[in-house]
Amino acid sequence: MNKRKLTPILISFLFFSFSVKAQESQPGLSKKYTLFDIVQLARNQSTAWLQAETRKENRFWQFKTYRSNFNPQLVLTGTLPDFQRRFASISQDDGSYVFQAVSNNNSNLALRLNQTIGATGGRIFINSSVDRFDDFDRDFTQYSGTPISIGLVQPILQFNPWAWDKKIEPLRYEESQKEYFEELEQISIDVTTRYFSLMLAQINLEIATKNLANNDTIYKIAQGRYELGKIGENELLQLESNLINSRLDVAQAELDLETSTLDLKSFVGFGENESIELILPEDIPTFDVNEEVALVQAKTNRVDPVSFKRRVLESERQVAQARGENGINLDLVAQYGLNNRGADFSDIYRDPNDQQLVRLDLTVPILDWGRQKSRIKTAEANRKLIEYQVAQDEINFEQEVFTKVKSFKMLREQLKVRKRSDELENRKYEISKQYFLIGKTDITTLNIALKDKDEAKRNYISSLKTFWEAYFELRKLTLYDFSNSTLLLRDIKDN
Repeated sequence: MNKRKLTPILISFLFFSFSVKAQESQPGLSKKYTLFDIVQLARNQSTAWLQAETRKENRFWQFKTYRSNFNPQLVLTGTLPDFQRRFASISQDDGSYVFQAVSNNNSNLALRLNQTIGATGGRIFINSSVDRFDDFDRDFTQYSGTPISIGLVQPILQFNPWAWDKKIEPLRYEESQKEYFEELEQISIDVTTRYFSLMLAQINLEIATKNLANNDTIYKIAQGRYELGKIGENELLQLESNLINSRLDVAQAELDLETSTLDLKSFVGFGENESIELILPEDIPTFDVNEEVALVQAKTNRVDPVSFKRRVLESERQVAQARGENGINLDLVAQYGLNNRGADFSDIYRDPNDQQLVRLDLTVPILDWGRQKSRIKTAEANRKLIEYQVAQDEINFEQEVFTKVKSFKMLREQLKVRKRSDELENRKYEISKQYFLIGKTDITTLNIALKDKDEAKRNYISSLKTFWEAYFELRKLTLYDFSNSTLLLRDIKDN
């Protein structure tokens, strides 16, 4: 190779080296983040995390409300005072009425302790009350009261909502626990999607910037070769068109980068003026996932199996309610206590009398034109429908686990191929570029090599995105971290 042919090659190498060094030496103020840095930030400060925390707290207090229904309830009631001054109709012995002026006050105060009996649906209570009557016209005061009484209200052969709540509400709370951790994994998936959108935008800008520098250099060299008559005008125009398109690509890449950056910042909760730079997560974890083990973890940890059981129980509750609320109402009311009256408050507690009450309230429908039967049949048909739906959902659940595990294994192998393809296309482009600079290939071949190089890089980034999304989807699907062999589910109360 003579010195005249060697000179353009040396110039081009020096120019390319200077361009790369200049780009690498640019000072950067952006803070660099890995994928797991961004995921952890999103799980600790994003709006989605705040919403998940609020839902978790809301469901916790709902469960506490349910539990409180089975605790004793102490209630104080009263009327203080009930003053009246008016003309009242007073019945006479002969059946006539006389309107007489009255001025009196009725006051009462009662303290009651109630306790629900979950097993029977009844209620026991302990009561203490006092009443005072004041007749201001006759300057008369009298007290009456119940120092203590114990009673029972027991529905007979009726629907017992408390017994069903004991079966269903703990399942609802367990669902809320598992849903919370599934929501955390969903946040990981969502932020991973945004992470790679920004990463791809960064890569596209890097590709566009390098292509612009390369095309600018190639175009300048081609101008000199055109003046020497070594290339045609159409080839020079094609290179100029490539240069113009490269400038447009840089502008579009900068816009895409800004849009993706704002999207990620908004989701994670970064400040508007905070600059971020993402590190490509090429360190792929190596671990094996067995389909059967994944299915066991999913059935143990996921919310779906709990939801299946809860849905069946709710349908059975509807049937029990339709059968129990059949219009026949029997309520047993029993009460025993002490009762007294007197002119002074202390007279109530001096030698009180026994007080007994036993009552059976009865309501029996005679004719309802088949309404009750229709309600029962509707509830039974709905129960069958729920059972069929749950059976299908269980099949779909297992299939999803097997499919995701197999897909995850395939994605890892696909990623290796994409990475090797990226390396090969980069090498092919460098060779094509060098051949073009020494005049051993044409612009068409160089353009094809450039397109293949850029497409291979984007395909590699896309495969990384798909892999990491599948990684976090597998965590959500099983609530188990196979890379570290740790359970992702823990008691909400410990958080």
